[in-house]
Amino acid sequence: MSIMNRTRGAVLAGLSLSLVLSGCGSDDDGDGDSGGASSSGSSSAFPVTIEHAYGETEIPEEPQRVVSLGYTEQDAILAFGVVPVGVRYAFGPEDDVFFPWADEAAGDAEPEILDRTEVSAEQIAALEPDLIMAVTAGLTEDEYETLSGIAPVVVQPAEFPAFGTPWQDQTLITGRALGQEERAEELVAEVEAQFEEVRAAHPELEGKTLTLSGPAYEGEYPFHASSDTRTQFFLDFGMVNAPGLDDIAGDEFYGTVSQEQAGLLDADVLFWQSGSDAERAEIEGDPILGSIPAVAEERDLFIEGSDYDALQFSSVLSLPYLLESFVPKISEVVSGA
Repeated sequence: MSIMNRTRGAVLAGLSLSLVLSGCGSDDDGDGDSGGASSSGSSSAFPVTIEHAYGETEIPEEPQRVVSLGYTEQDAILAFGVVPVGVRYAFGPEDDVFFPWADEAAGDAEPEILDRTEVSAEQIAALEPDLIMAVTAGLTEDEYETLSGIAPVVVQPAEFPAFGTPWQDQTLITGRALGQEERAEELVAEVEAQFEEVRAAHPELEGKTLTLSGPAYEGEYPFHASSDTRTQFFLDFGMVNAPGLDDIAGDEFYGTVSQEQAGLLDADVLFWQSGSDAERAEIEGDPILGSIPAVAEERDLFIEGSDYDALQFSSVLSLPYLLESFVPKISEVVSGA
């Protein structure tokens, strides 16, 4: 078990896809009432070719039935007025894969919910998709090849690790795949402008160090590197990762430190990802973590509830929500209020 699986956010980062290969060519009809592409795309944009970690994918015509296979893929798709016919479950209520910031875009849609740990290729084929978006799915190349036998598949760009594609890039890739490249650029510009507004309104955050961590696992403490999409949220309005952590993580999006090295987690603000009351209690009751200066001096902050969920998604839809709800809390900690 990965250390990151201690929290719900770990589902977004640590689970691999196990495909059930039998019956991939099923002739079963998909559920035509579960959603589909809107008319906002431009059919003249097609065919579209998208380069990615496993080569390139051609999308011959405007997609009408899109499967959201990445753990947080649905937000980027919904942002373009397209409701997926199938959505991968990540965490939260098992009968609802749309979070508050996406509810308006999703409307009353009821897509088929795909299992988070084992996705049946037969099930996906039965949905009759004409596009499978998997930028945040962490597919292996074999899994990509299998699914490509069903419909065009788009995975993360070659320059980013699995689960490491920044929200800007994911938005642009998704927009291109849906024939809405111009709208994608507008969306990115709109959200980036919101980050700039926050940066200007909170100069006290500029250059402050942060650590994004969570409960211990097998005697070690996890942290997120600068390359992780969740850490990037803080970097985008001027904070920086605590010194030395990125070196420890190396090419990974996260790393760990031993109990003896717990002091390396110290920062101007130490953020705890808490996916449950039990996890918060575990962190607060850990005497080693309690000895870190940021904790002793009350410069730590729990990310929980809807803030926690929004950070895990770190999407074009969830980030504006998080900027409004969570940044004022950070400012209070930094200002000593």
